[in-house]
Amino acid sequence: MSTTLEDLLEPVKVLAANGQLDRKIESLQFDSRKVKRGDVFIAIRGTQVDGHDYISSAVDQGAVAIVAEALPDSLPDQIVSVLVADSAMALGKMASLYYGEPSRQLKLVGVTGTNGKTTTVTLLHELFLRLGYKAGLLSTVRNKIGEMPLPATHTTPDALAVHALLRDMVDAGCDYAFMEVSSHAAHQRRIAGLDFDGAVFTNITHDHLDYHKTFKAYIEAKKMFFDMLPDTAFALVNADDRRGEVMLQNTLAKRYTYSLRSMANFRAKLLDNAVTGLQLLIDGQEVFSRLIGDFNAYNLLAVYSVSILLEQDHMESLTALSELGAVDGRFETIATPGKSYIGIVDYAHTPDALEKVLQTIDQLRQRDSRIITVVGCGGDRDRAKRPVMAKTACAFSDQVILTSDNPRTEDPEAILEDMWKGVPKDAVRKVLTIVNRREAIRTAAALAQGADMVLIAGKGHEKYQEVNGERLPFDDKAELEGALQEKS
Repeated sequence: MSTTLEDLLEPVKVLAANGQLDRKIESLQFDSRKVKRGDVFIAIRGTQVDGHDYISSAVDQGAVAIVAEALPDSLPDQIVSVLVADSAMALGKMASLYYGEPSRQLKLVGVTGTNGKTTTVTLLHELFLRLGYKAGLLSTVRNKIGEMPLPATHTTPDALAVHALLRDMVDAGCDYAFMEVSSHAAHQRRIAGLDFDGAVFTNITHDHLDYHKTFKAYIEAKKMFFDMLPDTAFALVNADDRRGEVMLQNTLAKRYTYSLRSMANFRAKLLDNAVTGLQLLIDGQEVFSRLIGDFNAYNLLAVYSVSILLEQDHMESLTALSELGAVDGRFETIATPGKSYIGIVDYAHTPDALEKVLQTIDQLRQRDSRIITVVGCGGDRDRAKRPVMAKTACAFSDQVILTSDNPRTEDPEAILEDMWKGVPKDAVRKVLTIVNRREAIRTAAALAQGADMVLIAGKGHEKYQEVNGERLPFDDKAELEGALQEKS
């Protein structure tokens, strides 16, 4: 897909330029290792490396133009150089034009928040497929074009990948696309150049402070998404989260709220929350869902609200809503034939998410059943939440097993020591520490009896465990299923 550099720079704030801007270029790259002859290299300042350090390498690889926030003192005469205020923003805007502005050719809705992003976008995608549309999905668990799955590596891919995926969706005939928008993506301008038709805010709790450093900065990163919305879009926020109103403060978008507890544009009443599913009252209609937990009541209400804002028939949406199933690794239940105990696998990896899941289990369990929780914390991430995770697990569980999550480059035992600091003195007797995650899950299964409920928290849909830079095969659901079957 060849075009001119001048055309791609049209929406970009250019501070200075030197060379033949009307020359044809082959493609855009921000990774110097991928540069080929005829490409433009955009130097991005990343969290680990600075692309400006690789400008000479990109030139050696065949780049014909450089776009950067700071240019070298000298470049070969034939190289076009462009100085911009924000390289990451420039990349997104240039990528949009390079791929033919695909986000303008479909209805694009982004979902942000600490918890519920994956479930909400996945349910939206499934709902619109059931309504007869072809839709695209960009999520942590998987990317999809219609029913066709594609690999997902980040909550929100880089700007080039996002626009390329949306181009594929448009070419495949998609009418809608639903995507997770992480705080990292907003802060790093990975959503630059995207034309959103709507944005959803689910909730916000302490997370990713290893990256954002402060909770205030984390909130502001989420808010950036809403601040960039055009006046043609809608902004839908959870009115039961006190920071929902913050998201709306400066947005140009049309403002809407949803709630289970307070006045809002879209409201639902939770009639019943059982191990078999939820009974909800939405728009005067009773709706049954196989999903479990009041947190899923919020997710379902958000999905329904979006469908109405996208001008779908409310009865058709409610009917389709009742047919939706669980999302991989989100409160997935495992029953063992002939036994009363139940296994649950959930992605809960923040104190708030873990508390919500455990509160739901507490509401669902029988009077004489116990809650057995296996939980860990990731390495090279926010250390402050480690003791809080352990304290939360102890508050709602009868037996707790602290174990490895994704230790990455950290010593797993050091991570567990941090977690142990949050164990209350009166809970010490019910806490075990088992570093090996497989052994921890097997131990939890072995302890289960009667109508006990076993929760494996933290990794959910992930099919790996990250240790010292390696992704080793590991599946919480498969491990728990195997352990419960062996036990029976």
